[in-house]
Amino acid sequence: MKTENYDVIVIGGGAIGLATAYQLGKRKAKALVLEQFTFVNQLGSSAGVSRQFRIPYPDEYMVQMALDAQPYWDELEKETGTSLLDKVGTLWFGDPAVHSTEGNIAEAEAALKALNVPYTTLTAKEIEEKYHFKNLPETYTGLFQPDGASINFKATIETLLNLCKKEETVQLEENSPVLKINQVGELFEIETPNGIYITKKLSIIPGPYINSVINLLDFKIEATYWNMSSAYFKKNDPNIQYPTWFVFQNAVGENGNQFYGFPSVDWDHPEYIRVAPDFVIEPIEEPSDRTLIPNPQELGYTADWVKEHMTGLGTEPEYTSTCLIALSKIPNKELLIDFAPKYVPNHQNIVLYATGWAAKFTPFLGKIMADLVLDGHTDFDITPFQLGYKYFKAF
Repeated sequence: MKTENYDVIVIGGGAIGLATAYQLGKRKAKALVLEQFTFVNQLGSSAGVSRQFRIPYPDEYMVQMALDAQPYWDELEKETGTSLLDKVGTLWFGDPAVHSTEGNIAEAEAALKALNVPYTTLTAKEIEEKYHFKNLPETYTGLFQPDGASINFKATIETLLNLCKKEETVQLEENSPVLKINQVGELFEIETPNGIYITKKLSIIPGPYINSVINLLDFKIEATYWNMSSAYFKKNDPNIQYPTWFVFQNAVGENGNQFYGFPSVDWDHPEYIRVAPDFVIEPIEEPSDRTLIPNPQELGYTADWVKEHMTGLGTEPEYTSTCLIALSKIPNKELLIDFAPKYVPNHQNIVLYATGWAAKFTPFLGKIMADLVLDGHTDFDITPFQLGYKYFKAF
């Protein structure tokens, strides 16, 4: 078996892992990316081909993070020579009293206003007239933020992968799950089926498989896992286009009633509109339990909502997909960005990112993670994303 030395090993070759490796390469750090599957796979949180870029959030620090991410998207688009963001705007609407995994409309308005981000308020009637929805309760309100976009996520990952391949100091290894992490003085010895690698520092970014890696360092993160469904509905009216959107509604019975959607795009079933439930009926226990087959009840609820509230679309999904996501159980901590807990040897040289919906921050998170692992700090304030060590669980 081969043994090589690196400045940084990045564990996880999804979108954020590759973005981190790209930034490490720009700084001429000798870096290795270990991906347990193949690159651009459909088995983790980088599955699928589209994501939403949006600025509305109920917290100012999250709005600021989205604003800070924009220049990094611009940089990626220049590098690839193609557009990665289809700028169609973000529409949030629904019951103004509802709080969901996405937040709350009124709180998002307050955060946007505090940071001078432009947006337009809407009544239910205006939402129906401008954005092709129907049969909305009169009490519904909304906001439209024009900088929202649909992310060509597959092209984003491919762009990052190609950029990493061009960096002389970055090495990529797929089909390389991490089997053991041994401490050798101030160094880490990483064992995979393909070799043993030695590094000064670790950047751990394996998406929902986070615990399978940090368990090797004798700690874990408390998370729940969703196998999320998506459905594609045929456009019966080719002239109809939707923005990216999210609807806030009260739950129906024991099941969620939150849905979100995308415009039709050239890179993903161009004559179809993607609509998805932002809930799961039954969370899965472990990432290994995920399936590529969507939950039929979730698809049924989604089809019912499309039929009742969207115009110009077929009423039955013709294509479907799934995506695996880990969600933090820590209150008010959607994204986790931190060093390993202090009781882990050499903890100051172990940086991790875990949980939450973060595709919209991909290139910016790469910068944050690279700075943290190389310098021990970043200019971006990660305080809202740190765990607080009481939430780490040791074995």
